[in-house]
Amino acid sequence: MSSSEPLSLQSAIPVEKIRYDDHGLVPAIVQDYLDGTVLMMAWMNRESLQRTLATGETWFWSRSRQEFWHKGATSGHIQKVQTIRYDCDSDALLVGVEQLGDIACHTGERSCFHQVDGTVTPPPGDSLSQLFAVICDRRDHPNEDSYTCKLLAGGDNKILKKIGEESAEVVMACKDNDADGIAGEVADLFYHTLVALAHHQVDLKAVYRKLQERRK
Repeated sequence: MSSSEPLSLQSAIPVEKIRYDDHGLVPAIVQDYLDGTVLMMAWMNRESLQRTLATGETWFWSRSRQEFWHKGATSGHIQKVQTIRYDCDSDALLVGVEQLGDIACHTGERSCFHQVDGTVTPPPGDSLSQLFAVICDRRDHPNEDSYTCKLLAGGDNKILKKIGEESAEVVMACKDNDADGIAGEVADLFYHTLVALAHHQVDLKAVYRKLQERRK
C-alpha cells in the first residue's frame, strides 16, 4: 500500500476501550512514523477518533473553538495516519503519521516541540536521523576543519573508498565474533553511508520508506 492511500484503520483500535477524561477527551501524541520525531500533541474525542480511523487522516477536537479540526485542511499539511496505539491505561493515544510538507506546527516548524530555553531547536528523532541532519548541515555549511566536510569535498572517490574499507572491517569483526568491534565497525559504516546519501542528495527518509515497503 502506498503512503497516499487511506489506511484500513477501522479495526486498528477498539474505540470503546479508550478511557476519555471528564470532558470526553483523550490526549493524542503525534509522531513521524519513520524517524519517531514527536510532532505535536492535540486532543481527540470519540467522534474525532472515529473520523481519523475512517479517513486515514488526523482529526482532533479544538477545546478553544469547540469544533472538530481536520489537521492540514487549510494549510495542506495533512497527516496521513500509519499507526495508532494506546497506552497501558487506555487513556492516551500515540499516532504515527506521514506529515505532508514535513511541517506540523502552525509556526512553520517541523514540530511543535521546537523550543529549548526560548531558542528554536529541531526536536530529536532517532540517532541516524540526528546524525544525518548534522552531516547535511556540514554539506550546506562547509568547515575546513570538519572530517565530514573533507569527505564530501573528496566526492565519490573518497566517500566510496571509505565505505569499501568500513565494509571489510565489519566483515573481519564478524569473523572474529567481537561484539563490541562489530558494533563499532557497523557504526562507522552507517556514518560513511550517510555521508554518501547526503552527497547524492538522497534523504534518509527515502531509505526508511524502502524498508517500510519491504516490511509490508
